[in-house]
Amino acid sequence: MASKALHITQYLFGNLCRFLLAVVFLFSGITKGIDPHGTQYKIGDYLVSFGLGGWYPEEFPLAIGMVLAALEFSVGLFLFCGVYRRFSTWMSLLIMCAMTPLTLYIALVNPVTDCGCFGDVLVISNWQTFTKNIILLIAACTLVIWRKHKIIRLISKKMRWLICLYGLFFIFSLEVYSLYRLPIADFTVYRNGTNIPENMIIPEGAEEPEYESTFIMEKDGKQQEFTLENYPDSTWNYVDTKTVQIKAGYVPPIHDFVLQDVETGDDVTEEILFDDRYIFLLVAYDLPKAEQGMFDQINDLYDYCLANDYGFYALTASGEDAISTWKYETGAEYPFCSADGTMLKTMVRSNPGLVLIKKGTVINKWSRNDLPTAALTARIESLHLDNSAESQPSRLGGLVFVFLALPLLLITVLDRVWAGFRLMVLKIKRKTRIANLLKEKEK
Repeated sequence: MASKALHITQYLFGNLCRFLLAVVFLFSGITKGIDPHGTQYKIGDYLVSFGLGGWYPEEFPLAIGMVLAALEFSVGLFLFCGVYRRFSTWMSLLIMCAMTPLTLYIALVNPVTDCGCFGDVLVISNWQTFTKNIILLIAACTLVIWRKHKIIRLISKKMRWLICLYGLFFIFSLEVYSLYRLPIADFTVYRNGTNIPENMIIPEGAEEPEYESTFIMEKDGKQQEFTLENYPDSTWNYVDTKTVQIKAGYVPPIHDFVLQDVETGDDVTEEILFDDRYIFLLVAYDLPKAEQGMFDQINDLYDYCLANDYGFYALTASGEDAISTWKYETGAEYPFCSADGTMLKTMVRSNPGLVLIKKGTVINKWSRNDLPTAALTARIESLHLDNSAESQPSRLGGLVFVFLALPLLLITVLDRVWAGFRLMVLKIKRKTRIANLLKEKEK
């Protein structure tokens, strides 16, 4: 009896560990897959904090992020379905053995504010991440030891190739779509429907944090840092802006939205946020690296805004030389504002991208591959804009249910039906064979 109770306990605990790992890996892979650029920026932050920035091509963190998302998703899917047990269990242990000491270091040194394990969908602290990884490491060790007898299959061996093929198709399709357009579910603080000024408010009684913006300027080949108090004259060329928190306190969801007119140096944040008109914001955090195939379309959109009394501004973290080059190559006549590069990357996952706001509320966003053209023939009030109050978790849940859960359920049902059909055929053949043998004996 004691041996049977132990077997049942191991069976239940082993599958509990299996499904825990499966759900976490699936969730981690999907949240990375819907926002490849966000994962790219986070990996880039890691590399810079470790002193490894600058030696790799720009696409390197993006490629690493996409492969990592596909790997985590595949391991989670295989564990959930109980297929490719040797690969999935050992790979889960290998991943946790690599990530656990890394997250311990991050928790101790704090080079980044959050690990980015689940993108912007679920932000947890570095110590919470380390605690989570300890639990997952124990679960992975348990599975490696008990994988042969404690992991039940939901799919037969003959159908596991189909699970593998569809899983890879799903995650890579998700990543490619989000790269070409925008994340299919937006969990950033600048998602559609967000009122930027409201998210910049510090509650009454809360201690306000203090930030210091440092402007890196260049003159005669030499770079120097300035603040707003000693901002130099126009003979200096703008290079970059750094915003550093110098005093702790309540940090609102949006705390770095500061826009400065490039030509005058004036702060135009409130002027843009509280404008009653529709405002188009062309966001290009890095002008030299911005996609250059839509110059005419952007200029046409600016002309359309002028004709209909809409606002249009270009936001960038690039310096004056890059702005001058952009204007010369594109014939741009719209005004430019300098802004924090990290804020611009968060605002829209495209370089360049387009954001439409009104009275500080984000109405819609477009990637460089999906810039609006209907606005040139109709007033913007009559356009279909994606400004519904639909929750992003519901959108992500619907995506997973329709394009992942339902197909996998269909494959499982077909697998079971096929297995039942084969079993029925075997039984019929066996009965026929026995009947034939009995007839031969009677003869």
